[in-house]
Amino acid sequence: MDHAPKFLETVLKSKSKVKEITVDSVALMLERNEKLVLVDVREDSEWDKSHLKNAIHLGKGVIERDIEKAIPDFAARIVLYCGGGFRSALAADAIQQMGYTDVFSLEGGFKAWCNKNLPMGKS
Repeated sequence: MDHAPKFLETVLKSKSKVKEITVDSVALMLERNEKLVLVDVREDSEWDKSHLKNAIHLGKGVIERDIEKAIPDFAARIVLYCGGGFRSALAADAIQQMGYTDVFSLEGGFKAWCNKNLPMGKS
């Protein structure tokens, strides 16, 4: 995908402020039943096609508005993902500014998860 330069600049700034986590690390955490909340920040149409197993959907356009109701614990471990890891980095930066303290953006996003053939959910 050919992203606009200012968008990429904004993403890079956000990525410098957020922690990224690999697909393998998240899969291992889930296998060990570690407590975490997977949040899909993609568009509704992307979510409807497929998403990670046990994820919740809070699109990037509404996450700041809705996250406190969905995840009231500001210390919860949260892993955000999007298609490739850009929108999730922007969303992670935003919710960290709101006070969430254990936030990660999934490196490579949904595409990286699919490439590993890991568990999926369906609406």
